[in-house]
Amino acid sequence: MLIDTHVHLDAAEFDPDRPQVIAAARAAGVAGFVLPAVGRGNFDGVRQLAESNAGMCCALGIHPLYVMSSHIEDVDVLDQRLGEGWAVAVGEIGLDHFVEGIDRQRQLEFFVAQLALARRHALPVILHVRRAVDPILKQLRRIGVPGGIAHAFNGSRQQADAFIGMGFKLGFGGTMSFSGSTRIRGLAATLPLDSIVLETDAPDIPPEWAQGGRNEPANLPRYARILAELRGIDAGEAIEATGRNAMQALRWKP
Repeated sequence: MLIDTHVHLDAAEFDPDRPQVIAAARAAGVAGFVLPAVGRGNFDGVRQLAESNAGMCCALGIHPLYVMSSHIEDVDVLDQRLGEGWAVAVGEIGLDHFVEGIDRQRQLEFFVAQLALARRHALPVILHVRRAVDPILKQLRRIGVPGGIAHAFNGSRQQADAFIGMGFKLGFGGTMSFSGSTRIRGLAATLPLDSIVLETDAPDIPPEWAQGGRNEPANLPRYARILAELRGIDAGEAIEATGRNAMQALRWKP
């Protein structure tokens, strides 16, 4: 089963043609879609999309790039929503040490608070880990959670092994399509297959063939073929394994 483990279908970029984008992805073979929230303002949006479209689920969280416009009381709202039982994970949460002007201490406070919620509600997490893998691993060692997915993984093999040892799957997507992404392609080729899930992050992180344009979940089958080529396996095996991994990570089946 082909599952896009990270797609922002509620994003404004899809407002003109969202039904067509979803239909194109389904026609291409995508059977499952995981919609992570980025802040309190779109908790309802991702829930509405997931509940009105078969094969969709959602995660709830406050993204590190949104903490400056969030209030700590939003964590209490998140706690309440998670208690309702319809979210499959806490996410997208984490740390971002790439973008300038985002208070790192505030990011950390929100991240730690949300890890505590994941632990309390026994939910996996969907992690944003840009330029902050080691600080995130430090907090995961301190506040154990039931695994999850390290979205758009871009770390070292040692860091990958650390995530895997904690029960996490690693998300790979459009970056694999660039021949110059040698480290990412090398990881995709050599990490245990049972540790890999596929994602688009649409409308972001477009592949090589859509540079400068909008990424779409319909690209996911091509990502599966790229992963298969890198590993020297059949595309069907890559789809079956990554779909199984996604369902294990989130304890959800489309």
